[in-house]
This record gives sequence, C-alpha cells and structure tokens, in this order.
Amino acid sequence: MAGLGAALGLRCTIRSLRTARSFTTGWLALGALSIGSGIWTMHFVAMTGFSVKEAPISYDKPLTFAGLALAVLMVGIGIYIVGYRGATRMALITGGTITGLGVASMHYLGMAGMRLEGQLAYDTPLVALSVLIAVAAATAALWAAVSLRGLLSSLGASALMAAAVTGMHYTGMAALDVHLHLPPEMSGVLPGDHPTETIGPMLIGPGCFLLLAALVLMFDPRAVTEEPEWRPGARETAGRPRYR
Repeated sequence: MAGLGAALGLRCTIRSLRTARSFTTGWLALGALSIGSGIWTMHFVAMTGFSVKEAPISYDKPLTFAGLALAVLMVGIGIYIVGYRGATRMALITGGTITGLGVASMHYLGMAGMRLEGQLAYDTPLVALSVLIAVAAATAALWAAVSLRGLLSSLGASALMAAAVTGMHYTGMAALDVHLHLPPEMSGVLPGDHPTETIGPMLIGPGCFLLLAALVLMFDPRAVTEEPEWRPGARETAGRPRYR
C-alpha cells in the first residue's frame, strides 16, 4: 500500500512539472492525497498485525482520521514546494523534510489514537532515528522522482518512498514499550475490538481512492511516458520547445 500510494503520488508530482500551469495544482493535490492515503493505509494494515496479549486494543476514530488529514496536508506542502519551485536543492531539502515529518507525524498521531488499559512509552533515540529515516528517504525519493527520467527510475523512487514509510513505521514500533495498568488475569473484562474488526472498515475509503487515482493516471498517457505538454508561449530552443 505504501508503494502504491508513493507510485501514484510521485507520478502526479512529475506530471505537475510537465503540464500547463493551470493544471499544476490539480495534479499536486491528487499526488498529496495519493501519498497521504498510501502512508495512512500502510500504517493501519501493519497495525492489524500488532497486539498486546494481555489487553484488547481499540482506536479513537477522530484521532485516527486526523492522522490521515495531517499526512495529506504535510505531504501536500512538501510536494507543492517541489512542484512549484522545481528540482532545486533547497526545494528538495525543504519539501523532503516536510514530507518526511508528515510521515512521522501521521505515525505517532495514529499511535496516540490507540486505546488500551495501559501506557505507551517510547525510546527517544529510536524515535529520533525513525524521523531521520523518514526525512532522508522522502528527500531522496523526491529527488529521484523529479531528477531522473524514465518509468523505471520513477518506480525506484516509489520503492524508496515506500521504504521511508515502512522503515519509519517499524523503527517507531521498535521504540514502543507498553506498560499495562491491570494484571493479566483481569484482561478478559476489558472492552475492545479485534484490530481487524476496528481498522478494516476504515481502510475501505482510502483504498478505493488509491484505485481511483490509478485510473486517473491510466487515462493520461503523458503521466506514464513523461511526455511534456506544450505550453502557449514556449520558445523553441535548439530545435526543442522550452517549457516553464
């Protein structure tokens, strides 16, 4: 799911750099929604495999969906910077940093929405490492997406972004320590749903959106071939049109 969201989002970002200015915002918005949905979906697919033997787990839905909104917002800011400023060093560093922080913020906000009869504690060095992984890999993925040409390069950038999301997630989970408030023999009276029952229905919407985004890209061949779109007023330079 992380790879699918990254592939769609980065292709939209590339498309925004090679299309008419009036369509740039639309492509970047679709890219932000795709990457944000992929990040959020990956996190909660992974969380269906997480359990605490002595305590059932449930999730606070407002905080859970706030994580999705935060991911889309921060990723959107990051790729908007790259989409409008181009592949300059400062734009990539700034955009990659904000995108990586969006990945990390979504993860820890999602964890804050987890409800169980216990307290969550984190190992600070591992948390810092998880954030660094997200920022470094997101910056590298944006650079590869906008600087290297060809479909294979874009797929490599998508794999790098997926590595940022999953690497950050599992490093963050390795930093987690759960301290229960009740002894194990009392765990049977605690309320709570099985993670799949709680999370499954929430994944339907973002999952359907990713499929819809894939269809949008399929019906725009330039998004795959990276063929630039001619813009009115472009000047011919060395036999080739110059694009803004």
